[in-house]
Amino acid sequence: MPKEPKVTGLSPNEGPPGTKVTIRGENLGTGATDLTGLTICGVNCLLTAEWVSPSKITCKTGLCKGKGEVIVTTRSGGLGTCTVTFRGYVMQTGPLEESAVWIDESTTTDKRGRSKSSSALFRKNEDPLGMSMEGKGKFPIDQLEEMFPEGSGDPSNEKFLSEWFLIENHHHTSFDDLKTGLSYLKRKSSQRSEGPLAFMKGNLTSIMDCQDALAAQQGQWMKATSAQDPMHQDLLKDESTSEGGSITEKLETLLNNANDKANAMYQDVLGRKDKADATRNALNVLQRFRFLFSLPGSIERNIQNGDYDIVINDYAKAKSLFADTEVQVFKRVYLEVEKQIETFRGQLTEKLMQLPSNLDEQSKLIRYLMDLGEPGDPAWDCLVNQQKWLLQLLYSCKEEHIKQAQTISSVAGSEGDTPSSHTPLKYRPSVGTPGSVFTPGHSSVKRMPSFGSTQSPDQAGWKFKTPQRVQFVDDLTDVLLDNFPALWKLWEGYSTGSLLNEAAEKTDVANQEKESKFKKMVEEVMSVYSKLLRAAFLPETLASLPKEERAKYGVWPEGKYDNMAHWLPQFVRTIRSCNSTLSGMNLPDETTHDVRDVAQDTRVHCVTTLLQQATEDVKALNDRETWTVERDDRGGITALPLLFENIITELIQHLKEVVQSRAEESEIFRRADTRMKVSKLCEDMLSAFADTMDQLAFRTQSQAEAIPTSQQSSSGHDELTSPSEHIPPMERRLVTVLSNCSHTREKVLPKLIDLLEKNGYPEVQKVQKGCQSCFSALDEKLFDAYLEQKADPLVGALEPGVYAGYFMWNDCLPPRGVRNYVKEALMNLIAVHAEVFSISPLLVERVLSRLLQALAEEMLRLMECVTGWSADGAIQARLELCALQDALALYKTPESSKSFHDALQMVPPVKSAADRKNLEELMNKFKSNMQLQLTCFRSDSLKRTLV
Repeated sequence: MPKEPKVTGLSPNEGPPGTKVTIRGENLGTGATDLTGLTICGVNCLLTAEWVSPSKITCKTGLCKGKGEVIVTTRSGGLGTCTVTFRGYVMQTGPLEESAVWIDESTTTDKRGRSKSSSALFRKNEDPLGMSMEGKGKFPIDQLEEMFPEGSGDPSNEKFLSEWFLIENHHHTSFDDLKTGLSYLKRKSSQRSEGPLAFMKGNLTSIMDCQDALAAQQGQWMKATSAQDPMHQDLLKDESTSEGGSITEKLETLLNNANDKANAMYQDVLGRKDKADATRNALNVLQRFRFLFSLPGSIERNIQNGDYDIVINDYAKAKSLFADTEVQVFKRVYLEVEKQIETFRGQLTEKLMQLPSNLDEQSKLIRYLMDLGEPGDPAWDCLVNQQKWLLQLLYSCKEEHIKQAQTISSVAGSEGDTPSSHTPLKYRPSVGTPGSVFTPGHSSVKRMPSFGSTQSPDQAGWKFKTPQRVQFVDDLTDVLLDNFPALWKLWEGYSTGSLLNEAAEKTDVANQEKESKFKKMVEEVMSVYSKLLRAAFLPETLASLPKEERAKYGVWPEGKYDNMAHWLPQFVRTIRSCNSTLSGMNLPDETTHDVRDVAQDTRVHCVTTLLQQATEDVKALNDRETWTVERDDRGGITALPLLFENIITELIQHLKEVVQSRAEESEIFRRADTRMKVSKLCEDMLSAFADTMDQLAFRTQSQAEAIPTSQQSSSGHDELTSPSEHIPPMERRLVTVLSNCSHTREKVLPKLIDLLEKNGYPEVQKVQKGCQSCFSALDEKLFDAYLEQKADPLVGALEPGVYAGYFMWNDCLPPRGVRNYVKEALMNLIAVHAEVFSISPLLVERVLSRLLQALAEEMLRLMECVTGWSADGAIQARLELCALQDALALYKTPESSKSFHDALQMVPPVKSAADRKNLEELMNKFKSNMQLQLTCFRSDSLKRTLV
């Protein structure tokens, strides 16, 4: 009994269409005529099958895809089975490649016979240059179409351009790789010249089968042609014998007559039918193009609802479909749509120009206008409009504040008040946080009352509020910082193309031109801002401008109560904060140089002004002296040196932020004239205290009584007490001021100089040298004046005392002790000692040493004038000289010792022992009697030991 065919092996078991497969199995037929069917993956392959033996068959696969069985059918065994599978896959064949099987070109050609894109024809492994195109971004097609409007990147297209293909697929490929690809293309071309012969040899069977099929088809056609020849001959015979030369002429006549009669019979019915058809066609048109006909109403409705995206999408769709239409109805409707869009563009433009507006809203409006085909450049127009609006805000702020300043000035003039002649400078005014919204006259800086006022700011009224110019600076800076960042961000979005979420398509020339124009616009804004600030606080820097241009930036009235020195640090802080903010925005350096310059000039102006104000405050300290001496182990001083130190220390601390330069700023003292000016002001400020102490020491009674009562009360004096009752005598003032001068020169001045140096002030050593010279000169002046007050009476009393009672050195009684003029001189020195010690013990030695020197010189002069000596006179002179020298031995100097020594040399020596014993007894008696008085001259040794 015959068995069914069974396939048990395939070689190969996969391949593309046309693959030659060897099939092995059992019962595969008794011969070629017994084989009735062969399918691989459901595709009939019987035409290419060759029966070799009952266990072997060869064939070529058809257009099979995927996995499937191989089924053999024979007459003897019927439908067979299979234990293996074959996997067929379709390998895309390029348009220039040979194929021995039928290729389905539906994947590379559309229904209209046009070739599809090159991406469908060429895969990564079929690149003509032999390079992979995977992982490389495609170049945008729309840009390629703009670059090559008449070309194509499809190699199968007759308009193929190699430039298109290379830009589309290899715009990231290096030049060396392109040269390698060219070599590959040449090599493949040379191989392709030998390819047809090898292809014919490898697929000879298939080609012969095709040739046989064509020959059989041609034979059948020839047979059919020869069979139709008799019929053709009969047709020609009938046409030649018929009337009119056509066998259909009579039939045509009959049909035309029948048509005319039918028309006459059914004319009305046909007319109504035509009308109905026309109506139906019109309805069909309305239904088919209902989008266009309903578009005007839809646009108006969406605009009212704010659905601008829908309006833009509908307009773009209508424009692409009906912009070039020749149908009159469509033209009329499309023109109506264009009118609506033109009105809509005007509304969007007007809304775009309305300010203030946030960047997101502006970006949307600009994008809408660009999508609607707005002519021109709406983004640039918005930039220009916003810059002009910002300038107008700056000028409006200036006008509003000047108007309010004039109003306040007129009110102050009508009241006729006169401010105090000098207001001590406070170095720490309260500062608020600048507001974020420009409201003229409502600055966020806290109002600072006048110094020395007992009223609160609300009670004091307008006189003690923040000056209008200070409010103006805060408000003007708020206007700039609140609005300029939006302008800069809009420009960044415009220049980079991110404003429209697309790359900028402008040419380099256009970009450079717009960038140059915008830089000038920014420079104009910064210039106006800087000059408005200069007009308010630094008007002298605008003196070189023409009068008309100078008036454009404002002329501020001088307020009676506007002490700008109080507010300069706040002004500097505001300008520097603005400069820091602008620097953080990464603006071009040339656009912000005006702001940097005004910040630098303002810092210098603040330092110089406050140094001058501090100098005036130091000079005014002479009215605050209370003459109350505070002592410690090292001496005594009044409160004046401490007040002076506090003024300078607080000033330096207050200017610390101003003097220190930030990263975006230049050094404040970089210019030589600035260093020289600041150094001179520092020296004047410190030296002013020497002038103050000079005035205090040598103030006359009339000058003391001329001090205003208000200044006395502010210094702690009783308003009902005469100032002369509180000012000490001349000698005590001199000692007090001398003590203050010494303390200031030795303690305060080095500390202040060190503080100036630590804070970076220029030429500090020069300042120190000048101040030390000034204070040293004052010290000598005060010391000489005090010595003049004390030494003249003391020295002047010696000669009358020596010759009191007609005393004669050559004719005198035996000595009985030290005479009274020596005791009187010592008592006067004790008084001086007590006066100086009560104020400054450190000055006692200096004063008494100089007084002792004066006494010694005077005694030497008196001894030199003696013409003759007696023995008693010599003992008396030596006793008194030794008494003075021994009593004041603690304060001797080389000069005084020499004078005493020379004076003793002028006195004859005591030769007898009795006289020497008498001299010693008299000396001891003097020390015993004057022990209490002389104690003050010996107590200084204990004091110096403690010190």
